[in-house]
Amino acid sequence: MEQISKRVMSLSPSATLVMSQKSNELKAQGINVINLSVGEPDFNTPEHIKEAAKKAIDENYTLYSPVPGYMSLRKAIVQKLKDENHLDFTPEQIVVSNGAKQALCDCILSIVNPGDEVVIPTPAWVSYVEMVKLAEGVPVLVPAGVDSNFKVTGAQLEAAITPRTRAVMICSPSNPTGSVYSKAELKELADVLAKYPDIIIIADEIYEHINFTGSFESISQFENVRDRVAIINGVSKAYAMTGWRIGFLAAPLWLAKANSKLQSQYSSGACSISQKAAEVAYTSSQECVAQMNEAFRRRRDLIVKLMSDIPGMRINHPEGAFYIFPEVSSFFGKSYNDKIINDANDLAIYLLEEAHVATVSGDAFCSPGYIRLSYATSDENIVEAISRIKTALEKLV
Repeated sequence: MEQISKRVMSLSPSATLVMSQKSNELKAQGINVINLSVGEPDFNTPEHIKEAAKKAIDENYTLYSPVPGYMSLRKAIVQKLKDENHLDFTPEQIVVSNGAKQALCDCILSIVNPGDEVVIPTPAWVSYVEMVKLAEGVPVLVPAGVDSNFKVTGAQLEAAITPRTRAVMICSPSNPTGSVYSKAELKELADVLAKYPDIIIIADEIYEHINFTGSFESISQFENVRDRVAIINGVSKAYAMTGWRIGFLAAPLWLAKANSKLQSQYSSGACSISQKAAEVAYTSSQECVAQMNEAFRRRRDLIVKLMSDIPGMRINHPEGAFYIFPEVSSFFGKSYNDKIINDANDLAIYLLEEAHVATVSGDAFCSPGYIRLSYATSDENIVEAISRIKTALEKLV
């Protein structure tokens, strides 16, 4: 008899992975599907990073690694935080994990008790709510729409705080919207949170380097909250290293120790070879990061231009990451060939089946009425995908 735990039963499957699977099923049937559903750079990992991994194998970095990561990598991360973010950490405050996703989940599990509330501005990445549920916490959603460029204000944040609030999550640049908080906007949030010394701030900065504003701003820069910020970052997006599975937490020492303790019991240290590759990523030339960022900027400009010509879609101007998150409720209630579009889920399925373009419903990101498109693909794919989408939407009446 199947007896799955209530913990697992309470979780929702990842909508991005589900849509990707449906795309692959159509591709297996010989259908040309353009997949705009996956948040993954389409570039290969830079050669010098791959060479570092080969060297690590030759040098026999094949044994268990320390739970919080190799000291050399943690020192490289400390130097990166100092040079790029003007933040002072010690290696003991860094915990390397199997991707930023694990670092984020470890952090939540380390601080949230049953019934604790975690404030999550939405739209939000699909896993935030599920991680809080896994910790038996209570997600408190603070919505922001396209009219506010998907960013919450200090007043909205403060209204969501209660005596049960244990943490607040900030993602900038944002998945799924591409919005980037400015220094002034982050200061407004920090000044609110400074009034509540027991609240931990989880800053998801994995898209730090895919940023078109000219500078990256972290909420960690403000002294009135700095000692309560847990930074989550990694090499996946900036260095096109998604499959290498290296992320990190940089946090107050007590929280880093808790993360390491938790990690020691269910995954141990991250892959030894991947860590040596990540070390070179952080310590060598950053020209590859700048080149990829420029390509993403060009693609952002292209997709914004093309989507601006589609009647009924309301879009913002993403300033980072590689997503666009159009508001699509004007298509609800319309139909084509007996396919009725009741919501964003229906629209995403319709675009997959009719236009052969994979997107993700905004419901997965706690924002019904929207869909997410990733432009981490070629210019040619973007042009063709948006053309297909436009044609499919014109059929709806």
